[in-house]
Amino acid sequence: MNNINSHPEVVTFGESMALLIAEGGKGLEYTSNLSPSFGGAETNVAIGLSRLGHSAGWCGRLGDDPFGQRIYKMVRGEGVDVTRASFTDEAPTGLMIRENTAGRSSVYYYRKLSAASKMTPEHLDEEYIAGAKILHITGITPALSTSCAETAAAAMDIAKYHGVKVSFDPNLRLKLWDVKAAQKVLLPLALKADYFLPGLDELKLLYETESMDEIVAKLSELSAVSIIKGGEDKTYILENGKLSAVPYYKVDHVVDTVGAGDGFCAGFLAGLLRDNSLVEAVRLGNLIGSQVIQNVGDWEGLPSGAQIERLLAGKTHVER
Repeated sequence: MNNINSHPEVVTFGESMALLIAEGGKGLEYTSNLSPSFGGAETNVAIGLSRLGHSAGWCGRLGDDPFGQRIYKMVRGEGVDVTRASFTDEAPTGLMIRENTAGRSSVYYYRKLSAASKMTPEHLDEEYIAGAKILHITGITPALSTSCAETAAAAMDIAKYHGVKVSFDPNLRLKLWDVKAAQKVLLPLALKADYFLPGLDELKLLYETESMDEIVAKLSELSAVSIIKGGEDKTYILENGKLSAVPYYKVDHVVDTVGAGDGFCAGFLAGLLRDNSLVEAVRLGNLIGSQVIQNVGDWEGLPSGAQIERLLAGKTHVER
């Protein structure tokens, strides 16, 4: 776990919600037990980076309620700088409830008018963003409200002005808005990114095509390096019009796919911070993602740097 400093290497912001998970593989209608946790794409990435030995800061708005206090303490306990997170008594912390039945995960959101949805550009700390190496944004935040969309765009503009690299994962959530509304916001934000991290299925929706050639042509119009997650068995890299691919790591048993994309982002950004090549950064992202899907929870399965080193060295843990 790293030491918190006033200028983390990566800064991210967005909504982190309380999470209740139905236990025992039962549906919410039939379970008697809900396990508490929390989740949010941006906090997942920040925790992933912290566990890999990099400094990360998360900015967000939480309700001044027990859920918000719990999230704040747990994210801080994972070594993430939360000094720019804040509380409000004017709105509650968002809540999501999840069930995993028959190998399928279903999520139910209770986040309308949440504390995070009331974020505005005035909540941003320009100096804090300017001191980072990378700003990481997801498309979930701008889906929450008009002011959140303005805040995401403003954060990107601040980063660009100060020479901070911008990483953007569109993280399309159709439970939050429809495709047409998402296109109007997410595609302009992609123009501001240095690293665009979409999933292949997301691109098919955003660009309204099933053709990989058309998708590549559209992405080639961006100035960003595009990392396309979710290929059949590989992650694609598109740089300067050239497409390459990095194979996935195979796993024997998939437990829960939630959080895999965030784990990938954490690994990829860690690779960039280590001055790895794009291929090596993507390979690290793939490896982190492969570990996350073997565990239940949004962030609990994120590996430490020591665990990754053992995996890369081909060593396994033996309990004696």
